[in-house]
Amino acid sequence: ELDHNARPRVAGRGSAVFLHLARPGFRPTAGCVALAPESFRRLLVRLGPGTRIVIG
Repeated sequence: ELDHNARPRVAGRGSAVFLHLARPGFRPTAGCVALAPESFRRLLVRLGPGTRIVIG
């Protein structure tokens, strides 16, 4: 469970952790998890309806 920027909410401070493709050169994200395209594809084929991704 995430409880980031929930009480009180502050505009522009984010509210989630996203899983997405890495930027060129693996530049830093704003707290998200970024994967290389091939790693992302390998993960996607293993996911199904109701799959939970736990980042810890």
